Amino acid sequence: MFELAWPWIFLLAPLPWLLRLLLPPADSGDAALRVSFLGELQALSGRRARAGLPSWRQQAPLALLWLLLLCAAARPQWVGEPLPLPASGRDLLLAVDVSGSMAYEDMHWDEQPISRLELVKRLLGDFIEDRRGDRVGLILFGSQAYLQAPLTFDRHTVRTWLDEAMIGIAGKNTAIGDAIGLAVKRLRQRPAQSRVLVLITDGANNGGEIDPMVAAQLAAEEGVRIYAIGIGADPRQSGVLGAFGFSALDLDETSLRAIAEATGGEYFRARNQAELTQIELTLDRLEPVAQQPTLARPAKALYAWPLALALLGSVVLAGRTLWPDLPLRLRRRA
Repeated sequence: MFELAWPWIFLLAPLPWLLRLLLPPADSGDAALRVSFLGELQALSGRRARAGLPSWRQQAPLALLWLLLLCAAARPQWVGEPLPLPASGRDLLLAVDVSGSMAYEDMHWDEQPISRLELVKRLLGDFIEDRRGDRVGLILFGSQAYLQAPLTFDRHTVRTWLDEAMIGIAGKNTAIGDAIGLAVKRLRQRPAQSRVLVLITDGANNGGEIDPMVAAQLAAEEGVRIYAIGIGADPRQSGVLGAFGFSALDLDETSLRAIAEATGGEYFRARNQAELTQIELTLDRLEPVAQQPTLARPAKALYAWPLALALLGSVVLAGRTLWPDLPLRLRRRA
């Protein structure tokens, strides 16, 4: 079916004539010479002087070009029949800890030491890209929690935002409760059986305004399943110690396990690349929930046709102005 996306553009059709009425006429700068013996000159030359075209014939080509430009600007398009888009899947939010402790390089990638956040980026990046049919969003949290990317089918953009996450961008502490509360706020308007939060952290809650267990109870009431992932190598294996000999890993596994169990989710421990990869495979086996499919009508843009005709007409008019005697010369040569 043919339709115009912006038909109101044609309200601009009288604009050139209004400008002609309102603006003063332009001065060409050429002197005009009127002669009273034009008839005698025509008799001597054997040719008849060409009179000026009537006003409507002069304006008709320009008016046609203006209408063609308006047609192109109105976005003509051919719209097809509505087609269902597959929208079965989960509404999955990733809450990633970007507090200072995520900078510890106690993880390994291809036998090279990397930080905890860098390992999360590399593995969860592919996890995000594989979520075809799922709406994916991203929360970054430290001392506060921020929605970096809302739920969207644009997985590539979500991965880009994750790759650009920086340590300490949300503060140095760990506000797990605030991250859960923000996720519940974003997921509560989605279908009840598709709300999933994947919480990735390497520490205990030591910031924020909401207690993690209170936030977990709220998530359970709203039907949000939380899959908590505690990341960080065992202190004895990593050899990373903080000041005064304390371990760089301050993971509160008891609280994370309680949060997951309260919402019907699971808790996972990721000590290395292999374990985190296995966790992703486990999350990938979550059963998708069928949602109401979205209808979309394919549209093919047709603005190029009137635009091409306007360009061609402009070239013809410009040629007639620059070389007015060209048709006569061609006839004489023929």
